[in-house]
This record gives sequence, structure tokens and C-alpha cells, in this order.
Amino acid sequence: MPSNKSVSEEPIVQFVNCRILREHKLQREDLWVREGTILDPEKLFFDEKGYADEIVDCKGCIVAPGFIDVQINGGYGIDFSQATEDVRGGVSLVAKKILEHGVTSFCPTLVTSPPNIYHKVLPEVRVHNGGREGAGVLGFHLEGPFISPEKKGAHPEKYLHTFQLGGMSDLLDTYGALDNVAMVTLAPELANSQVVIQELAQMGITVSLGHSVANLTQAEEAVQHGASFITHLFNAMLPFHHRDPGIVGLLTSDQIPHDRKVFYGMIADGIHTNPAALRIAHRAHPSGTTTLSGSIATMDMCVRHFKQASGCSVEEALEAASLHPAQLLGISQHKGTLSYGTDADLVLLDDVMNVKATYVSGEEVWRK
Repeated sequence: MPSNKSVSEEPIVQFVNCRILREHKLQREDLWVREGTILDPEKLFFDEKGYADEIVDCKGCIVAPGFIDVQINGGYGIDFSQATEDVRGGVSLVAKKILEHGVTSFCPTLVTSPPNIYHKVLPEVRVHNGGREGAGVLGFHLEGPFISPEKKGAHPEKYLHTFQLGGMSDLLDTYGALDNVAMVTLAPELANSQVVIQELAQMGITVSLGHSVANLTQAEEAVQHGASFITHLFNAMLPFHHRDPGIVGLLTSDQIPHDRKVFYGMIADGIHTNPAALRIAHRAHPSGTTTLSGSIATMDMCVRHFKQASGCSVEEALEAASLHPAQLLGISQHKGTLSYGTDADLVLLDDVMNVKATYVSGEEVWRK
């Protein structure tokens, strides 16, 4: 006869004395974790007669899903676009440091580079879950080189590319392979870009619009072909104009397919984007917001600034750094929420959203 002992012999951890961000609200309840996964306590009690092996007192903290940074170019002296001898070591160092800021998974981001850099760097880092050694890698974000020379920003012009061969051959020539790639930022006004957008989207790679002089029609066509993100909204794109609002117009466009949501990243650091612009974007299209550290600002600083500048709720600010990036990358069944069955990647925060502790797969990996 099977016993009533829990299905798994792994220890069960119960987080108590906390407010959990679940279904868009902070709820006073406990969180149960086993084998890196969030448990349904009803099933645990009634089906397994299970109980907690370890109790974590959160001392009144907010428990939110771990932050997901989809655009981080490096940090702590590391630039992911430099093919150093130890690419993996550089990514690992950043992965370890960002745990302090509540980031539990991220997309290392390469700015426009020559093909030999992509060919060297991309095979070095595999997609993997995080742990004590650092935040997990969700895949690279390749920001360029298929962007507009007029909006190149800090991207080196001599390495910019157009789509000449048509379709994926340009991408494969430049990048080498797309195995570890999660997102590509490109300018949708480039000739032949729509074919590339469609093919990338079919491969499950997120296509983002950015560093671009696209008009609204070109941006809408890109979304109709599968693009779903805007890289650092307002920065490196045509300014909003009432006759042609450009990429910014996607926030209120009526030409977006009904089954598609367009997300956008903003550098919510108080420098790159004026607070009034943050408020306009959030009020026009709140569900799309993702706060990103596209500057020296850390993710938790961006979340705090975004809340303060936009006037949004704590819940919205936290979801902008967790749920929305997970939805954008198509991984919200595993990450970005605290739903039963998802990965127990957690951040503990005080009432003003200072990070107190970070957990990856239910294991404490950093504490203040």
C-alpha cells in the first residue's frame, strides 16, 4: 500500500509573516516551496498530509517574483560586447552581483559588434537556471547591428548592417547561430526586415523595435509580422509627432492584432527618461511597461523610481519588473509570477521596495 508520506522526500519550506504578490494583489498568506517549485498548500495538506520542514519568517516583508532584466549590457567593469578571453567568467560575475538587486534571471545584451565578436561570445554562454552562483541566463538580447545609422546612439556605425541577402541568411552570417538568443532588437524600416521578423518570431525569438526612424505604419507592420517589444521607449527613436507618432504610437495603435500585446522597456533611472514621459507611457499603456536598467541604475532602483515617477501601485511596479518581462519572453508559465507550479525565484522587499533577500529555486542566494 502506498503511504501517505509526501510524494517527494525533499524538504518543504514555508515562508510566513509576509505579503505575497499574487494575481496582481499583495495578499497576506504563506508561501510553500519544495524542489525549487511553488506548491499548492491545499494539495499538500489534503493529498499528501505534508507539513513544513523549515519555516522562514519574512518579518512582514513583501514577497514578489524575482526580477527579470531583459536588457543588461554588462556592469561591474564587464562589457558583454567585448570578447575577452573569459566571456563566461564575465557573465558569471554580473549574474552574481545582480542577485543583490533582486534580479533572478536576465538577458545578457550585446550592442552592435563585428561578426567575429558574436561568433566568439554567443556559443560561450548557454541558457541556464540560476542558483547560488548567480542569476539565471534566459538567452542573449542582440541589440543591433540591424539598426538605423541615424539613431545608432552609442553603437559603432562601421558595424551596422542592412538585410541584403534576405531572410535569415543575413542574421546567420552576422551572429553565427541563434541557439542561445532570446531577443533581437532591429529597425523595422530596413528593407526586407518583415521577413526576418516573421522568421524570428516563428523560432520563438522575441523581436524588439528600436534604434529606429520607423514611422507608425512601419512599426504596425512589424507588430503584425510578430514584433512584440520596444527597446527603451522614447530613446533612440523618432520623437512623438501628432501627424506621425512613430514607434511611440504603438502604445495606442488600433492596428495591433487582438491576440498580441506590445510591451516596452523604459530606462526608469530619472536621467534617460523624464518622469512625465514615464507617466504618459504608463497611463496610455500600463500593461506593457517593463522597467529596465539600460544605464548604471540597478533594477531595484528603477522599480522604485518607476513607482514614484508614474504614480503606479507597488503591485504594478513589481509586475513591471517580473510578470511583464516573463510574458514578453513567453516564459510566464515558469517565471514572473508566484502561481502554483512556477519556479520559486523570489525577492523579499520592505515597504519602500528595498531588497532584503533574494531566492532562486527556493534557495536563499543573497541577504542584506
